[in-house]
Amino acid sequence: MMDIKEVMKQRHSVRSYTDEPIKAETRVQLDRFVLQCNTESGLNISVQYDDPDGFDSRLAHYGNFRNVRNYIVLAGKKTADFDFRCGYYGEKIVLYAQSLGLNTCWAALTFNKKNVKKILRTGDSLCMVIALGYGESAGVPHKGRQAVDLIQGDVPDWFTEGVEAALLAPTAMNQQKFEFLLQDGEPAVQVKGIGPYTRVDLGIVAYHFEAVTGRKVRVL
Repeated sequence: MMDIKEVMKQRHSVRSYTDEPIKAETRVQLDRFVLQCNTESGLNISVQYDDPDGFDSRLAHYGNFRNVRNYIVLAGKKTADFDFRCGYYGEKIVLYAQSLGLNTCWAALTFNKKNVKKILRTGDSLCMVIALGYGESAGVPHKGRQAVDLIQGDVPDWFTEGVEAALLAPTAMNQQKFEFLLQDGEPAVQVKGIGPYTRVDLGIVAYHFEAVTGRKVRVL
């Protein structure tokens, strides 16, 4: 399997997809991985295949989504850390999907919420949806902050590497409203500023940091 940081560098948001169905072997691998994530997280994440109804909406067209026939549903019981866990495990699945040759795009509003909610288990809440499939292109990187802008003073190399990995993560509207800190030699992350879906974003960037450094991040 490709190095996780290389997967992060290669993964970009993709909104237009080909008609090619996701291969059977790939579906088995992805479903198995999602099941592992659900076991770890307590969430009820699912993958919907060959279902264009999830992105059949004016909002999806407005958001330039095209030909989305597969998608990941981030759902589960609503708890205090629900949004964080959806971000953390959603991104873990996104990067695994990328390693399988699939493309993705996080969607907070630009999908058909009514149709997607029909899929949910009784008592579950919907967080977000992730478009999935073989993209018409690999997507393009977006400009964002640099690690030097986030790090103050002398820090270990592993901390710098973790922040660099976090800056490769997708965030809502590329807002990057987060900050990493060192507290008693251990990494911590918190929301910095105001914006939509900041707790989901915090989960996404925390996964990037942990996946590259192997160090658990404290959430403030």
